[in-house]
Amino acid sequence: MASYTIEKATALDAYLCDHLLLTDPALEAALKNNASANLDAIDVAPNQGKQLYLLAKMLKAKRILEIGTLGGYSAIWFAKAVGPEGKIITLELEPEHAKVARENITNAGFENVVEVKVNPALKTLAEMQKEGTEAFDLVFIDADKENNPGYFKAALAMSHVGTLIVVDNIARRGRLIDADSKAVDVLGTRKLFEIMGKEKRVEATAVQTVGSKGWDGYAMALVVE
Repeated sequence: MASYTIEKATALDAYLCDHLLLTDPALEAALKNNASANLDAIDVAPNQGKQLYLLAKMLKAKRILEIGTLGGYSAIWFAKAVGPEGKIITLELEPEHAKVARENITNAGFENVVEVKVNPALKTLAEMQKEGTEAFDLVFIDADKENNPGYFKAALAMSHVGTLIVVDNIARRGRLIDADSKAVDVLGTRKLFEIMGKEKRVEATAVQTVGSKGWDGYAMALVVE
């Protein structure tokens, strides 16, 4: 039986990307700019970015909400999917992150497609709901995990039948099922699953992954009523 190491999993990710992903100068430049700006290297992996792109294409999504911008890498993937007539709204807490993201988005040619909003995301989401923001076709939640329950509830409130809600980083390197863990990221993710599992308006699943981002995973919920 083949043995698992993080090095081998990372190498396999590279193999998959080499065979299935075309080189994209704007995306590569975004990652380099993020590194130069000392942003944490916690962007989605390239093959996951492509998966998000494909999900958006399959949904024929034109309006996407992203919670957690960082340097705009995943926002660029989404912008590639929705095209020039689409709209991405991405929420970021840190002004410096937003500055880097706007640079990357402009460099990629999507400054008219992607809007970066800076503030605590729950505050921005409440303001958007109060303003009666048009529903989104896809929502990607990839921010602080302790607030996952609130993000999911807000995403559901701004969805329509057929909206897909994706929540990243749900495995917490296996700590999700450590009974004695009281870490806020674990507690927030557990609460997310409690809410998602009881929510009759969605059909949901979750998948754990292994690769260049370590032991990870994501949840998906399709709004059905």
